[in-house]
Amino acid sequence: MTETLRPGSTIGILGGGQLGRMLAVAASRLGLRTHIFDPIEGAPAGDVAHVVTTAGYDDESALSAFARSVDVVTYEFENIPTEALDAIEAIRPIRPGREALRVSQDRLTEKDYLSGLGLRTAPYAAVDDTASLKEALDRIGTPAILKTRRFGYDGKGQARIGSPADTDSALAAMNGAPAILEGHVAFDREVSVIAARSLGGAVACYDPGENVHEGGILRTTTVPARLNTAQRTDAALLAGRILNALDYVGVVGVELFVTAQGLVVNEIAPRVHNSGHWTQNGCTVDQFEQHIRAIAGWPLGDGQRYADVEMQNLIGDDADRALDLAQEPRAALHLYGKAEARPGRKMGHVNRILG
Repeated sequence: MTETLRPGSTIGILGGGQLGRMLAVAASRLGLRTHIFDPIEGAPAGDVAHVVTTAGYDDESALSAFARSVDVVTYEFENIPTEALDAIEAIRPIRPGREALRVSQDRLTEKDYLSGLGLRTAPYAAVDDTASLKEALDRIGTPAILKTRRFGYDGKGQARIGSPADTDSALAAMNGAPAILEGHVAFDREVSVIAARSLGGAVACYDPGENVHEGGILRTTTVPARLNTAQRTDAALLAGRILNALDYVGVVGVELFVTAQGLVVNEIAPRVHNSGHWTQNGCTVDQFEQHIRAIAGWPLGDGQRYADVEMQNLIGDDADRALDLAQEPRAALHLYGKAEARPGRKMGHVNRILG
């Protein structure tokens, strides 16, 4: 099998949510087919994919058949069981590679890895029980956040500790799962940089976006972020350093805190990222096409921003305003095809061209 996929080749995508859906749309523009693997019947990506397999990540027979039917495999989320990856990788390459998943699946491993690269993170410590939490708080202090090491997203699996009196309730919220304590970072704003690395090692970065969260869920990303030239350069160099260290292929999202002392890495996501949705209407080649290009062995595209954009997530019943949003001038509506709107569920987003 050649490293560069020709039109008509098939990309396997683990996960059939909105990110998988938008990856499938991007692949189709390049003449590439997609095969979605998801345990849930009626996953949103299935509406736009060539083939869908509905099976569990513990179904080795289904995983093997899926792998044999595609030319390369990628994923839309990090928490894929190791056994499933083993079954697939024995047959087809997985991009981005397994090292990126190993690092990002565990918050403690991720912090250790980033610190080992010489990058700044929040102060942190492993927490397994009351004694280790007390020791961590004695060293790091409050306020702090206790997080599960694995499976947390959109504010889930987290408990704030404002004072030592919150210790017991925070630990109880972890439900016995291994945890990590992260110290408070005094930051001016949060930004994220979306970057890509090709099979040949070329790196391309999009302009950093400025993020606003509500209730632990990303609400808006605005570009350009309020950064000076040095900060923009540092963000791109930092992302490139991570990509090269991981020998990464594909798109990554790097979330950063902007502080008076410089940029602090909050976390990395080895996939296309919610804060990069603005690229769909602000760049010639958006993050989804860039990811497809990279994993298919194509040259990276031009990610230069040609418009100022605000991306707003449509969460829960926000999607009920779809027809009103569709009438807004200079607004592009992106709905995910999810059947049921629930509180906290991302139903779509709207990109507004500013200025």
